[in-house]
Parts: sequence; structure tokens; C-alpha cells
Amino acid sequence: MKNYLSINSLIPSFNKALNIPGDKSLSIRWVLLASQAIGKSKAYNLLESDDVISAIVSMRKLGVKILKKKDCYEINGVGLSGFSHKNNLNLDAGNSGTFARLLCGALAGNIMNVKVTGDPSLSKRDFSRVVKPLELFGISIKTTRNKMPITVRGSKFLRPIFYKEEKGSAQVKSAILLASLNTPGQTIVKSKISRNHTELMFKNCLNIPLKLKKYKNYEIIKVEGKTNYKGFNYNIPGDISSAAFFIALTILANKSSIKMKNVNYNKSRIGIIEILKKMKAKIKITNIKNYKGEKVADISVTSSKNLIGINCPKSLNTKSIDEFLIIFLLCAKAKGISKFIGISELRQKESDRLKMAARFLKSIGINVDEKFDSLKIYGNPNLKIKKKIIIKNFLKDHRVFMMSCVAALTLGGDFEIYDKNSINSSFPNFLDLLKKLGAKIDNTHLN
Repeated sequence: MKNYLSINSLIPSFNKALNIPGDKSLSIRWVLLASQAIGKSKAYNLLESDDVISAIVSMRKLGVKILKKKDCYEINGVGLSGFSHKNNLNLDAGNSGTFARLLCGALAGNIMNVKVTGDPSLSKRDFSRVVKPLELFGISIKTTRNKMPITVRGSKFLRPIFYKEEKGSAQVKSAILLASLNTPGQTIVKSKISRNHTELMFKNCLNIPLKLKKYKNYEIIKVEGKTNYKGFNYNIPGDISSAAFFIALTILANKSSIKMKNVNYNKSRIGIIEILKKMKAKIKITNIKNYKGEKVADISVTSSKNLIGINCPKSLNTKSIDEFLIIFLLCAKAKGISKFIGISELRQKESDRLKMAARFLKSIGINVDEKFDSLKIYGNPNLKIKKKIIIKNFLKDHRVFMMSCVAALTLGGDFEIYDKNSINSSFPNFLDLLKKLGAKIDNTHLN
């Protein structure tokens, strides 16, 4: 059965301002933390994607009252270890690895069995990285060869831990920190530098006793557990991972410009900006301000015809992990060779994104060298696609879909792109915003 959209014309020049939907990482964390607060919390600009809705539905099944108002969501928290539900409850995390892994930590003080499942893509992903530290707390976790389904049973007798997190995974670190909330005593994490949204919420929204000391390549976080906290309000900034596709679209489009206001500009998330500036892309950051520990900013971009290849510093990997697919596409149009090393973490995403990137770039005529943890891209500034390209069988990875749309609108060719619903996990109105900029997209082949 046909279920694809067609793009066979370049996007016309545009000069627009766009509002980017709320940050997915912050939205999921707000739902989890507000659910365990005492009292009412409100969130404005909460991302209404499938991943966030999975979190909301799951919290409701755990006994948390969540209401959608006209301009916000309200959560009446149940406090730490306050979930109420039947034994052997089933929760579906959908496609969200972030929610599934953080949920396992949030269930630390929950003494009845909870079974966590996900969609086919999430069910293929490895959960051993969170199982190992959480079991040290005294949490019982049963998996199927470290994959879903996962059965979690917390404990009344949790013990604080010291744990070395060596992959630079914010999901692992956050799962540990959420478990520490329900654990008496001091939990200590020695972690490679990674996204710090959870720590910032602990410190700036919840007033959790947290000590953080940063070193060159790692940080040490100390948390005092069993500290109840009050509900909190949060105005969620735009998601830079979503903005990344419009940054790339504008760079590659002809005589175009765009401005996106109030976008999350957290230092641990702006690797794409640092990389593209090194590639000589025309990006301007203005109006940087602090909001509850998070940096937010306005991002302005104009078309850039003279991109240069990059030997990407390994230190930017964790700051760019969700944006690498669209960065690779930009490297395809850059002059010279671009090199990326130490990026095997891309193989642990919704799809094997390193494999998918190499396959895609080859299909549009770009030479690449793919290794287990590296990619070399031989750029072609004159790249133009003049053939039919079919994008399918990518495990419904939303970022593969969006990258394909950007390529079709800026490089030419006749694209058939399958699994449109994949974008519902992170960016449901992606196509609507493309059309607002003037993109012609044929939806007649969709079911």
C-alpha cells in the first residue's frame, strides 16, 4: 500500500520568522518531575508530540492527574514514591528512548511491578546502560536480553550509589538522578560531559540539594535524596534539534533567510552551531538570556553558498548527537572532505543513523567512507540531484524523514519519502512549517 509523500521541486526563496515547537527533552523531564512534585505545576509551550504524549498517558496510568488547559498543561503531583496503580501495570513508551530510560529511574520507589514496552524501533535498542546502575540502587529490573519489554519493581530500601558513567549519555545520567530522588543519602555520579537539562531543573526549579563540580572531560554530581519538592511552572523554549532542520534548509536554499526566537541554547546542545560556524555558514545568535538555568536565544540564518568541509572535533560529538544527520547533509554540499570520529553512539538511536547516513549520501551521489565509529564525507559544492530517490525502510526514524525532506527541497530530484507519521514523535507540524515557507509537497499518496 502506498504511503509516501512526493517532493519534486525546489523551495522558493523565503524571508520568514518561525516559532519552533517546545523542546522535547525539557517537555519529557517536566512531565516526569512535575508528576512527583507536591502540588500543582504548569507548563507552557509543551511539545505535543507522540513521545511527550506517551509520557503523559503513562503518568496518568500511574495515578497522576494531568489536565490540558487552553494555553498550558497542569499536573497535580503525587510526591516522591507516590504513584498509585494496580500491580503488573503496562506502560507504552512508544518511540521515546528518553522517556523509557528516565521512567525506569523514576520508578525507583515504586514497589509494584510495572512493565515498560515500546514500538518496534525502541524495542531493538539496548537498555543495559541504565539497568546496571539502577540495579545498584536495589531496583529489580527484568529485561529480554537487555531489550524490551522491561519489568521494573522499585524498593522501600533503596541505597545511594557511586557510579561512573563513561558513555556521555544524558539519559543514563538522568535515570540515575531520578532514582536518587527517592533514595535516602547522597548519590554520586562521575559522568562524561553530556546534556545537563535534568541537573538544571533539579537546581533551578526544584531546589534539590545538588552539588556539581566540572573538570575538563568529566563532572561529578552529588544529590541528597528523599527531598520532597513543590510544583513548578515552566515555559518551555523551542527545540534546537527541531530548529536544526530549518537552519539547514535555509543554508542550502537560494537567497533565503529565517529567524527563530526563544530557542533552547543550552551549551550542551549547540554543537551544530559551533560546527556550522566552522563550516562558514551564515548564522547569527542574538538576545541570549537565562531562563531557570537554561540559555535561550534567537537564531538568524541566511543562505550560504561557500560551505567548507570540517574535521569535526570529537569534543563536539555529545553536543551534536541528534543533529548529525542534517550536519552530514550540509557536508555533502561543502567544499572538501569532512571527517567525524567517535560517533558510534549514532548506531544506538531510533535507527542506525550512521548506516542510514552513509546509505542516503551514497544514493544522492556522494562518496563516503563509513567505519564502525567514523564517517568521511567527500563534499561536492555543485551537487544537484537529477533522478528519482526513494526513502523507505528507515525504521520510521523521524530525523531521517526530515533530513530527506530538506534534501528534496534544496538539492532537486524526484523524492518519494515514506512513513510521514514518523515525525509525530518529535515534530508533528514539521510539514506545515515547510509549507508556510513555500514548499510544495504532494500528499496525495498518503493513506
